[in-house]
Amino acid sequence: MTNAIRILGLDPGLRRTGWGVVAIDGARLIHIAHGVIAPNDTLPLAQRLLTLFEGVTDIIALHGPHEAAVEETFMTANGASTLKLGHARAAVMIAPARAGLIVAEYAAKVVKKAVVGTGGADKTQVAFMIARLLPTAGAPTADAADALAVAIAHAHARTARRRLESAA
Repeated sequence: MTNAIRILGLDPGLRRTGWGVVAIDGARLIHIAHGVIAPNDTLPLAQRLLTLFEGVTDIIALHGPHEAAVEETFMTANGASTLKLGHARAAVMIAPARAGLIVAEYAAKVVKKAVVGTGGADKTQVAFMIARLLPTAGAPTADAADALAVAIAHAHARTARRRLESAA
């Protein structure tokens, strides 16, 4: 893995933020690590956001990713919930940006299509494909599987961009 690029994928949530790190070495996709950051629900909002920021900062320090990718916010019927999710996204995006990483954003449909082949896949299908694509990941929780899927979507988009650039 001399020229491997490490990608941090993030699936933000105020209660549970999934994270996953993969490496791409040529055409090989390698699982590095994954997990969930789960702030205490009883903490005030600012403290929960700080927990997310510090958790992502620690993951970056531990696993040394070169790039990061975050799932975009989807609109819900509850405006307050959407706003809180936006706060969580901001907290997890600032940590890699502060570390000098490229931070890409992907819609959930794009992530699902990259991993499952269809943008309408459910969480069970995403987790199933993560287990197939990254067998050393074991059976990650749904949040961690989604984060690994975000990292894989970025790896695919990155590879496609490089092919287009070299063809031009």
